Amino acid sequence: QVQVVESGGGFVQAGETLRLSCTASGLTFDEYGMGWFRQAPGKGREGVSCINWSGGVVRYADSVKGRFTISRDNAKNTTYLQMNSLKPEDTAVYYCAAGRYGFGLKSSQYNYWGQGTQVTVSS
Repeated sequence: QVQVVESGGGFVQAGETLRLSCTASGLTFDEYGMGWFRQAPGKGREGVSCINWSGGVVRYADSVKGRFTISRDNAKNTTYLQMNSLKPEDTAVYYCAAGRYGFGLKSSQYNYWGQGTQVTVSS
C-alpha cells in the first residue's frame, strides 16, 4: 500500500523559513516524479514545485520562484521543499504527490497524495 506523508509545517512570521519533508513508501521511489501543491482557504489547489525522478529537472510556480527550493533524496524516499522568505500569501495546506509517468504542476499528473501539512505565515 502506497503512503505519502508530509511533515514540517507550522506557524512562522513573514520572512522566516520552513522546510517541508515528504516521505513515500510502498512504491519504487526513484520511478516517480514528485510534486508539491498548496491550497489556501477558499481557493483551488495550486502547483508549487515539482522534481523529476532523478532530481535533475525542477519547476516552480512563478509565485515561489527564487524563494522555494525542491530537492529529493532517493536513498531516503524523501522529497523536500525549502521555503525561504515566506509571505502571508504562502499560507495554505501543502500537499505532496507522487506521479508514476511524469511530473509537472498539474494535479492530474499525480497518482498518490499525502494528507497535507498546514503552513501559516503571519505578518
